[in-house]
Amino acid sequence: MEQILNAIASVWRWLMENLLYINLILSVIIVFFQRRDPKAVWTWLLVLYFIPIFGFLLYLILCQDYRKSRMFRIKEVEDRLSNPVKEQEKILQDTIGSLKDSPWRDYEALVLYNLETSGAVLTTDNSVEIFTDGDSKFADLKKELQAAEKYIHIQYYIIKNDELFQSIIPILKEKAAEGVEVRVLYDGMGGRFMPNRVWKELRAAGIRVGEFFPAFLGRLQLRVNYRNHRKIVVIDGKVGYVGGFNIGREYISRDPKFGHWRDTHLKIRGSAVYSLQIRFALDWNYAAGENLFRSGKYFGLDDAGQAEDVREAMRRSLSPDMNGDHQVMLQIIASGPDASNRQIRNNYLQLFYRARKHIYVQTPYFIPDDAVLSALKFAAESGVDVRLMIPCKPDHPFVYWATYSYMGDLLAAGARCYTYEDGFLHAKGVMVDGLVSCYGTANMDIRSFELNFEVNATVYDEEVTGRLEKIFMKDLESCREVTREMYAGRNLWIRFREQCSRLLSPLL
Repeated sequence: MEQILNAIASVWRWLMENLLYINLILSVIIVFFQRRDPKAVWTWLLVLYFIPIFGFLLYLILCQDYRKSRMFRIKEVEDRLSNPVKEQEKILQDTIGSLKDSPWRDYEALVLYNLETSGAVLTTDNSVEIFTDGDSKFADLKKELQAAEKYIHIQYYIIKNDELFQSIIPILKEKAAEGVEVRVLYDGMGGRFMPNRVWKELRAAGIRVGEFFPAFLGRLQLRVNYRNHRKIVVIDGKVGYVGGFNIGREYISRDPKFGHWRDTHLKIRGSAVYSLQIRFALDWNYAAGENLFRSGKYFGLDDAGQAEDVREAMRRSLSPDMNGDHQVMLQIIASGPDASNRQIRNNYLQLFYRARKHIYVQTPYFIPDDAVLSALKFAAESGVDVRLMIPCKPDHPFVYWATYSYMGDLLAAGARCYTYEDGFLHAKGVMVDGLVSCYGTANMDIRSFELNFEVNATVYDEEVTGRLEKIFMKDLESCREVTREMYAGRNLWIRFREQCSRLLSPLL
C-alpha cells in the first residue's frame, strides 16, 4: 500500500513540475486538432488554465466530435429518397409561376434550401392539431396507441418510470400481444434513471427497445453532448407527433417544483408522417442495429421506392384551383452533430430575415449564436415587432442566467421580452408574420443548433400559424414584461451571474 501511495505521489509531483508544458500541449490539441468556433476554443482554454489537466478531461467528455462521422448515413434511405426529392424539385420549379401572387412566393428559397440540403420534402396534404398541456396530449396519444393496427414507433429524449409511463405500458403490451410491432427508443442520458427491470419487462412482452448512446459502465454517462433530443411518435404511418413533451410526471404538471407545465406539441396526419418516420428509422437503425429501410411498408413506398401518393398530393395542393378540405404545407427538418449544415438554425435565420411584420419566439433557453442574435436584432431595429418569451424560473441555473443576459441584447435593439409566470414554459417555436411557424424539439440555443439531434416542423400555413399566434397572445396574459428600465435596474449579484454564465455559454 505504501508503495502505491509513493507512486501516486511521484506522478503528482511530476505533473506539477511539468504543468506548464502539459497545458501547452493540451492547448495545442484543442486549438489545432478540432475545428470549433473560436469563442468555444477560448472558453475551453480558459477552463484549461483555471483547471489544469482536469479541464482537458472535461473537454474529452463533453467534446467528442462526430461532425464528420458517417455513422447515421444509411445508403438504402439515400437511394430510395433521391427520386422523390428530385421529383419534388421539378414540381416546385414547374409550379412556381402559379405562386407569383401568393405570400408563399417569399418562402420559395427556404423550401428549396430545406429540400436540397437535407432532403426535407415539402408535403401538402396534412392536418395539424396543437396541444399545449400534457394531460390532453397524452390522453390523445393513448387513444391513438389503442387504435394502432400495424406498428407503433415511440422516441423520447426522457422516459421516466412514473405514473405517466406506467399508464402507457399496459397499452403497449396489449398491442404487442395483438401482433402490432412496438418499438421504443430513448436517449441514454434522458433515460438514465429508468430501472433495467422495466426494459426487460417490455422486451419480455415482445416490445423492441433501443437506447441511443448508452451509458458506460452502468449509469456512468461520458457523452454529455450529442444527445438525441428528439420526441417522435409514429403510428401506422397515419399519425405522427412531434414537439416538446417528454414522458415524465412534470410534463403533465404533477411535479411541485415546476407547477403548471406549458409546452407545445403537434399532431400531424398526412404525408409528413413519413418524414417523421424516416427520422425515427435513422435513429433506430443506429441504436438498435435493425435496418427499417429494408422494407418500404414503414414509409409509404412501393417496391421501386416511389411515393406516388405523396407526389400527386403535392401537384394538387400547389395548383391554384385546389379544392377540398384545408390542407397544410409543411416540412420536417432535422439537425444534429452528424450533419454538415446547421439545418434548424439556418431555417430560423431565413425566417427572421424574411420577416416583415412580426417575429414571436418561445423558448425555455435563449443562448443564440452570433448569426441568430444578429438576425433578431436586425429585425427589431428595422421595425419588425420582435417578441421573446422565456420561463420565469430556471431548471438549469447557468443556462437561465445566460438566457437573461442575451435577452438584454434584444431589449437594447428594441425587442419586447417576457417571462412566463404561470409555471414553467418549455414550448420551443417561432411564428413569423402570421404565415409560417416552426415548432418542435429544438431550443433557441447553441446546444440545439450544434450538439443535439433535433427535429422541427416548419409549417407554411396561415390557419395553423394563426392558431399558434393566438395561443402566444393568450400566454402573454400570464407573462411579466421585462422593460429596458427593469433590466437596467438589476442588482450587481444578478449581473455577476449573467456575465459568468454568458462567458460559459459556448459550453452550455
